[in-house]
Amino acid sequence: MRFAKSGDGDFIQRIIHHKFHGFVHSTFNRTINIQCLDRGDLYTLACKGIDNAPNTLIIDLDHFEETDIWVNDVVSSDHPVLLIANKMSITMNGVKNWNCELPKYPSEADVLIMNVSTMKQYINLHGNNSRIERAFKSGNPFDDEMSRMLHERTQLLVSELQNKRISTAITHATSLIGLGPGLTPAGDDFLVGLFTVFNIENNRSFLHQSFCEEVVLHAKALTNEISYMALAKAAVGQVRESISDLMEALFRGSEEELLLALDRVLAIGSTSGTDIALGIVAGLEMNK
Repeated sequence: MRFAKSGDGDFIQRIIHHKFHGFVHSTFNRTINIQCLDRGDLYTLACKGIDNAPNTLIIDLDHFEETDIWVNDVVSSDHPVLLIANKMSITMNGVKNWNCELPKYPSEADVLIMNVSTMKQYINLHGNNSRIERAFKSGNPFDDEMSRMLHERTQLLVSELQNKRISTAITHATSLIGLGPGLTPAGDDFLVGLFTVFNIENNRSFLHQSFCEEVVLHAKALTNEISYMALAKAAVGQVRESISDLMEALFRGSEEELLLALDRVLAIGSTSGTDIALGIVAGLEMNK
């Protein structure tokens, strides 16, 4: 029997109070994705050290390498236990509920302005080779063209949003979905960061919530299911704990607190964290 340490409150309640029926969608060293048969949504089991996130359960395990769990294994619940075939049982006894709560935009922007400037400089020095900002030529024509498109389309998107041309902004945002290599493409990651800012209460960009939801309507056919779920959740203000912590540090934190939070986000994936951070910067700079 394994113990759930913490997790998304709705996911936990679904296991405890309802029958969860699904199957293993995909497996990785430190995460397993489960597809729910009732809703079609993806849920994630994650190992210790990974931060809380929407539809995610953190369990007392270092990795999944020796669990013998395979794609299409049946997943079900039996109050209060989540069962994966006959291979793993995860109890909710003692689990800590987590729910994403984005901080409100500060009434005074002095700390935020200073922190955004620091964040931009830090990303420039320590970011993980983002194709969105990369200006140099790699020597690989495909790679260079991908970088050019990402940079150009993000700039067009930001320009249209700043000029309140929402219909064309939706077109440019849609053109970013699925653009870039990896499990969560760079264009999707940038949009996750942007959507996060647009769901912050008390800022002018909060009016763009409907823009986020409209973009997601186009997303399902344009990217993979894992990345789509991240976009769909971010569109309604549901993001990883490390991202919400970064927003709090940007609004009210010291430089040390900001950089600690930023490092956690930059560590997401190979370049995903950097691309998310760039989306956050772009969204905040629209609020000037």
